[in-house]
Amino acid sequence: MDITDAGQVRLEPWSEDDFWLLQRTNSPEMTAHLGGPESEEKLASRHQRYLGPDRGQMYRVTLADTGETVGSIGFWERVWHGRAVWETGWAVLPEFQGRGLAAKAARAVAEAARALREHQYLHAFPSVDHPASNAVCRRAGFELLGEAEFEYPKGHWIMSNDWRMDLGRG
Repeated sequence: MDITDAGQVRLEPWSEDDFWLLQRTNSPEMTAHLGGPESEEKLASRHQRYLGPDRGQMYRVTLADTGETVGSIGFWERVWHGRAVWETGWAVLPEFQGRGLAAKAARAVAEAARALREHQYLHAFPSVDHPASNAVCRRAGFELLGEAEFEYPKGHWIMSNDWRMDLGRG
């Protein structure tokens, strides 16, 4: 089943054929706020996790009218301040950035997480020095809770903004 937001983006469950998208978003420019590019081995491991997350769902984001792939987004479970929550993250290909597609995808992924009725909150943790991702959170309807030290990737600590969306609100 896919999910469409405002007729502009469609979320399609991650599939075996989507590895190319991970490779494409693994550039120094796309990973500058995420600790840098990963090795092919780490990408292959990530792809396997995306295919079958224990909790949550990863998606390929496409344009609803053409089916053209514009990026990825997903949500997964994490414990934050002693409480189980959903976390989200996204990547939009450079040629599609600046069109509001990430915010539309974030709203759609929030609806998917809300539909599971498992956790009250969806969080995003963009680096404090990543204005584009912070703008996505604001446009998607997240509430800024403040700054937090955040480990991503494992072993790499960054200062992030903690954005939260209450999934209990319709």
